[in-house]
Amino acid sequence: MERKIVTTNRKAFHDYTIFEKYVAGIVLTGTEIKSIRKNAINLKDSFCKIEDGEIFLYNCHISPYEQGNRYNHKADRTRKLLLTKKEILKMLGKIKKDGYTIVPLEVFISRGFAKVEIGLAKGKKLHDKRDDIAKKSANREMERASKIKW
Repeated sequence: MERKIVTTNRKAFHDYTIFEKYVAGIVLTGTEIKSIRKNAINLKDSFCKIEDGEIFLYNCHISPYEQGNRYNHKADRTRKLLLTKKEILKMLGKIKKDGYTIVPLEVFISRGFAKVEIGLAKGKKLHDKRDDIAKKSANREMERASKIKW
């Protein structure tokens, strides 16, 4: 499946431990798809909520399209995500039972449609973040040492 990654939420991978990933469609209006194709989207502080059996994306900033004039959209509006009822109910059960949160991980374009990859995640504690940073630096050092020719 051909997918062009538009943006990733790097902060989500730093602040959360991701357990499951889902791909959802986004309901867009007006010129939003044109702005997404120009990489004018930011997922930094965005999150997802399930309300009345539907899932919504909050605080996702899609910049207004430059040539959009009066047909432009509101940049920080709430957007509905498209998932099956079965997936939503499964996520809702895990959120209520285990205390997970839903975090958008990346936005990509697949066959002309904008899609968002969301993940069921739990927040990391400070010591978890430090452990991850230590592991990354150790791996980097091992890679660097293996590249050196004797």
